[in-house]
Amino acid sequence: MKLINIYTDGACSGNQNDENIGGWGCILEYGPHKKELCGGECNTTNNRMELMALIAAFEALKERGLSIRVFSDSAYLVDCFNKKWYVNWQKNGWKTASRKPVENQDLWERLLKETERHTMQFYRVRGHLNLNAPQEKLDAAYREFLKVNGPFTRDEFLYIAAQNIRADELANVFIKTGCTE
Repeated sequence: MKLINIYTDGACSGNQNDENIGGWGCILEYGPHKKELCGGECNTTNNRMELMALIAAFEALKERGLSIRVFSDSAYLVDCFNKKWYVNWQKNGWKTASRKPVENQDLWERLLKETERHTMQFYRVRGHLNLNAPQEKLDAAYREFLKVNGPFTRDEFLYIAAQNIRADELANVFIKTGCTE
């Protein structure tokens, strides 16, 4: 089974304001091959952009039945899948535990269809990690990463963190260019 790594990030300048601009970025990696994608929307939210990054990655895949590892700094995205929030959401008619409508249901439904087509693993990465930080800070970030995600080498951790930084840069491309509506 082919192993694909996907690194995602979403961003929103002016999140929660009526007029704002959001962007998403993703990197798909298969062996030595890499593909970078980015896009965005006006008048959106950070969480929608986090989800759109993964949706765009799925839409770029040409095959089904892949083994996919998703690396994201979004607890919203990662926890939904790792803690299986979506199971209760669906069982409760797309309502949260507090009986409120699930936000971004349209995007969650798209994602769930895609995840059923592949073998998925989700990993949480600390966002905006400074890879030039003092060694002690990187050591602490590495220990935190291991605690949340399980065994990875330090070199793997640093590579994953660098890809997350790049996904963040991609997410900001649309924000910098602005909306043309």
